[in-house]
Amino acid sequence: MAMNRAIVIGGGIGGLTAALALHRQGIPVAVHERATSLDPVGAGLALAPNALRALDRLGIGGHLRALATPHPALGLRRPSGRWLARTDTAAVERYFGDPIAAVARAAVIDALVEALPAGTVRTGSAAALVSPGDGANPAVVSTPDGEVTAGLVVGADGIRSATRGLLFPQHPGLRYSGFTTWRTIIDSPARRPAAVGEVWGRGRLAGIVPLTDGRVYVYGAALAPAGSRAASEHAELLQLYGSWCAPVPELLRQADPAKVLRHDAWELADPLPAYHHGRVALLGDAAHAMCPFQGQGACQAIEDALVLAAGIGAGSDPAAAVPAYTAARLPRTTRIVTGSRRIGALVALRSPAAVLLRDVALTVGGLLPDRALLGRTAPTYNWQAPMLGGAA
Repeated sequence: MAMNRAIVIGGGIGGLTAALALHRQGIPVAVHERATSLDPVGAGLALAPNALRALDRLGIGGHLRALATPHPALGLRRPSGRWLARTDTAAVERYFGDPIAAVARAAVIDALVEALPAGTVRTGSAAALVSPGDGANPAVVSTPDGEVTAGLVVGADGIRSATRGLLFPQHPGLRYSGFTTWRTIIDSPARRPAAVGEVWGRGRLAGIVPLTDGRVYVYGAALAPAGSRAASEHAELLQLYGSWCAPVPELLRQADPAKVLRHDAWELADPLPAYHHGRVALLGDAAHAMCPFQGQGACQAIEDALVLAAGIGAGSDPAAAVPAYTAARLPRTTRIVTGSRRIGALVALRSPAAVLLRDVALTVGGLLPDRALLGRTAPTYNWQAPMLGGAA
């Protein structure tokens, strides 16, 4: 029985998606999450067409699309408010067959948990890999209830993954991107923002994403030394963005200081040699932590989960299937990690001359037809999710 059981370490979006995908394949699964709650405060999420297709395989894509707030125009502006590039959600949907669905991260977590059998997710349950196992032996995981064995362990334990460190102790590990980030959700803004998208300045950006029920997700990224913190992160945001174009200052002034999250952005700049070892598969940030500038971190974790589960059927041996998971995922995610870093390099420009050249290039690119603009994201967004044997 142990050889047919899966254990997921980490109850974030990637881990929960993996659990649901494995469940759909008929594999008994348990999720162990160290935190006592799955509720992510102050965070929104953009589900791109590639992620929505994967969630469709799990039977929850339609539910999440229904929660998304439609907005007619989105694009990129300068702090003065001048548009550098602009498109609309209808063009995205025409080109890719799906929109970019902006939802609260908590809504995705809730949808995944509700689709899993009761008792699958165990919060306040710190689990750690003891042995990765091999073709003849199960993996071993320590839990608050003692050591347990499994035919498959999914390391979805985040950017500072202890599972990754155990599997690949010689890997150089994380590298600081140079950016720190802020996120907050404004529950009752005075008015709905007319402009949606990002604003790029010198070494920093801000983003605005309307959510359901009138809420608005606002985020920022700025160059800063690793570990820097302000006495008031809310005041720091107002200092950085208070003179920028509307509605950025207005929204930030309405933010609850207690709900402003700040995290430094770290990445795995050097790819791992593999995303598996023995009976253990890594996914999401544990496998390919990336800068946030393409909005693909959670989307790639969702893809990982579908590809991993699709290769493992009930009664089959996961140890024989995980090498194909690495082969499918490592090249694609490495390209996306590199692409996110390149976009970050453009945001990081601070000299007036370099920023001017960047903005001119973006403006010229923005004059291209929607098909030409959207074609640049086609390799990422056109990904097709594999079928699951027990898909809803």
